[in-house]
Amino acid sequence: MRFYTKPHKHYCGIDLHARTMFVCIVDQQGNVLLQRNIPTQPDEFRRLIEAFREDLVVSAECVFCWYWLADFCAAEGIPFVLGHALYMRAIHGAKAKNDRIDAFKIASLLRGGNMPVSYVYPAAMRATRDLLRRRLYPVRERGFLLAHVQNTHHQNNLPTPGASLQWRSNREGVAEHFTDECVRRTVEVDLNVVSHLDVVIRELELFLTNTTKEQDAESFHLLRSIPGVGKILAMSILYEVHDIARFPTVQDFASYARLIRCSRESAGKRSGTSGSKIGNAHLKWAISEAAVLMLRHGDVEKLQNRLRRKHGKGKAMGVLTHKLGRSIYYMLLRKKPFDLERFLAA
Repeated sequence: MRFYTKPHKHYCGIDLHARTMFVCIVDQQGNVLLQRNIPTQPDEFRRLIEAFREDLVVSAECVFCWYWLADFCAAEGIPFVLGHALYMRAIHGAKAKNDRIDAFKIASLLRGGNMPVSYVYPAAMRATRDLLRRRLYPVRERGFLLAHVQNTHHQNNLPTPGASLQWRSNREGVAEHFTDECVRRTVEVDLNVVSHLDVVIRELELFLTNTTKEQDAESFHLLRSIPGVGKILAMSILYEVHDIARFPTVQDFASYARLIRCSRESAGKRSGTSGSKIGNAHLKWAISEAAVLMLRHGDVEKLQNRLRRKHGKGKAMGVLTHKLGRSIYYMLLRKKPFDLERFLAA
């Protein structure tokens, strides 16, 4: 957890919503200089803070609508601090809660050097990251529809298609297996939607690949050097990390990627794994998938077998994933491709 500790003359806390924003500005002594609810419009906000622009810092909680505020502050040359929602809830949680109180608490945390910081993803690559995340929706929907076709065969006690329905050529004639017209039409609808999603996903992946090569071709090709890592996993890791230099140590990176177990300890006693959801779930998925695909390489499979004998089957995969995460950190930091011999020896 990192805190924003830089001193300023004016501290602006904002309780941000889709259509309105409650603004609270305090000075260095904690005196409230302004409290007002305004529409979420840049011109309105600019006029409101005009009298306090001298050495002003702005902060808001990491909610779904923070993009425009961060971009506004960047354009205006105003420091912007994005508060980490989970940590903020633990720090300033209370029984009394409303927009006025929340805005004042954000300003007070900022002034006291207690604002837990979340990463402000730069606008230049942010939309590409979001589009890459959005790709998961048609991919998952496609999987659900194909699974429904398989389940429909089981429901009617029919043998499932011998060939994989992932390929369009293998879907021809599948609906004709069913004699009931309603069931047949259900399967036809599923397969027609799957065919449409095939086109959507293919065009989207081509666009993302070309965009990635324009924005950060070097990191993209470095990540592709990992055995088993294709375009999608390489792009997922690249855009979820963005700038590896924002992680001071490899352990900071591993924690962000959810590759280490959380633990609670008090008076020498350990309990639970509280905080396991803190970090980047998308990055954890990408690195975990990459670790599984690496097992197709014979030497990596041998390493996994050694880890199983040493740590047990349950922990072995976690150890391998953590090991890969560390390798990715140093690859991106040093701008070096994946070194399989070093990975196996370390």
